[in-house]
Amino acid sequence: MKLYLISDNLDTQMGMRLAGIDGVVVHGEQETAEALDAAMERSDVGIILMTPEAVKCCSERVAKYKLERATPLITEIPDRHAQSDVTAAISRYLREAVGV
Repeated sequence: MKLYLISDNLDTQMGMRLAGIDGVVVHGEQETAEALDAAMERSDVGIILMTPEAVKCCSERVAKYKLERATPLITEIPDRHAQSDVTAAISRYLREAVGV
Protein backbone atom coordinates (compact mmCIF):
# COMPACT_ATOMS: atom_id res chain seq x y z
CA MET A 1 0.00 0.00 0.00
CA LYS A 2 1.26 3.43 -0.94
CA LEU A 3 1.08 6.86 0.60
CA TYR A 4 -0.47 9.58 -1.57
CA LEU A 5 -0.34 13.34 -1.01
CA ILE A 6 -2.96 15.97 -1.78
CA SER A 7 -1.32 19.35 -1.17
CA ASP A 8 -2.21 22.97 -1.72
CA ASN A 9 1.43 23.95 -2.21
CA LEU A 10 4.39 22.83 -4.28
CA ASP A 11 6.86 22.90 -1.37
CA THR A 12 5.12 20.07 0.46
CA GLN A 13 4.76 18.04 -2.72
CA MET A 14 8.46 18.40 -3.53
CA GLY A 15 9.47 17.35 -0.01
CA MET A 16 7.24 14.29 -0.19
CA ARG A 17 8.57 13.40 -3.63
CA LEU A 18 12.06 13.35 -2.17
CA ALA A 19 10.74 10.79 0.33
CA GLY A 20 9.24 8.72 -2.51
CA ILE A 21 5.61 9.75 -2.02
CA ASP A 22 3.52 10.62 -5.08
CA GLY A 23 0.84 13.25 -5.03
CA VAL A 24 -0.82 16.26 -6.58
CA VAL A 25 -0.98 19.98 -5.97
CA VAL A 26 -4.55 21.29 -6.00
CA HIS A 27 -6.11 24.74 -6.04
CA GLY A 28 -9.70 25.36 -5.07
CA GLU A 29 -12.57 23.27 -3.81
CA GLN A 30 -13.47 21.54 -7.08
CA GLU A 31 -9.93 20.43 -7.89
CA THR A 32 -9.35 19.23 -4.32
CA ALA A 33 -12.60 17.24 -4.28
CA GLU A 34 -11.77 15.61 -7.62
CA ALA A 35 -8.26 14.68 -6.45
CA LEU A 36 -9.64 13.20 -3.22
CA ASP A 37 -12.30 11.18 -5.05
CA ALA A 38 -9.70 9.83 -7.48
CA ALA A 39 -7.31 8.91 -4.67
CA MET A 40 -10.06 7.14 -2.75
CA GLU A 41 -10.73 4.90 -5.75
CA ARG A 42 -7.11 3.82 -6.17
CA SER A 43 -6.57 0.27 -4.93
CA ASP A 44 -2.84 0.82 -4.36
CA VAL A 45 -3.25 3.75 -1.93
CA GLY A 46 -3.43 2.92 1.78
CA ILE A 47 -2.98 6.39 3.30
CA ILE A 48 -3.91 9.76 1.87
CA LEU A 49 -1.93 12.66 3.32
CA MET A 50 -3.54 16.10 3.06
CA THR A 51 -2.30 19.56 3.99
CA PRO A 52 -4.52 21.70 6.25
CA GLU A 53 -5.63 24.00 3.43
CA ALA A 54 -6.53 21.03 1.22
CA VAL A 55 -8.65 19.57 4.04
CA LYS A 56 -10.40 22.93 4.51
CA CYS A 57 -11.34 22.99 0.83
CA CYS A 58 -13.44 19.83 1.17
CA SER A 59 -13.78 19.19 4.89
CA GLU A 60 -17.30 17.73 4.60
CA ARG A 61 -16.18 15.24 1.97
CA VAL A 62 -13.15 14.26 4.08
CA ALA A 63 -15.39 13.71 7.12
CA LYS A 64 -17.82 11.63 5.06
CA TYR A 65 -15.05 9.39 3.73
CA LYS A 66 -13.58 8.97 7.23
CA LEU A 67 -16.95 7.82 8.55
CA GLU A 68 -17.97 5.60 5.66
CA ARG A 69 -14.73 3.98 4.51
CA ALA A 70 -12.10 2.06 6.43
CA THR A 71 -9.47 2.46 3.73
CA PRO A 72 -7.62 4.40 2.62
CA LEU A 73 -6.91 6.31 5.79
CA ILE A 74 -7.06 10.09 5.37
CA THR A 75 -4.76 12.08 7.61
CA GLU A 76 -3.88 15.75 7.83
CA ILE A 77 -0.21 16.62 7.91
CA PRO A 78 1.20 20.04 8.77
CA ASP A 79 3.07 21.86 6.05
CA ARG A 80 5.74 24.51 6.44
CA HIS A 81 3.08 27.23 6.48
CA ALA A 82 1.03 25.61 9.23
CA GLN A 83 0.21 27.84 12.15
CA SER A 84 -1.46 25.09 14.15
CA ASP A 85 -0.02 23.01 16.94
CA VAL A 86 0.79 19.48 15.74
CA THR A 87 -0.15 18.02 19.13
CA ALA A 88 -3.56 19.69 18.94
CA ALA A 89 -4.09 18.32 15.43
CA ILE A 90 -3.28 14.77 16.57
CA SER A 91 -5.56 15.13 19.61
CA ARG A 92 -8.39 16.41 17.41
CA TYR A 93 -7.91 13.50 15.02
CA LEU A 94 -8.08 10.98 17.88
CA ARG A 95 -11.23 12.61 19.24
CA GLU A 96 -12.84 12.35 15.81
CA ALA A 97 -11.71 8.80 15.15
CA VAL A 98 -12.12 7.20 18.56
CA GLY A 99 -14.38 9.57 20.43
CA VAL A 100 -11.91 10.11 23.29
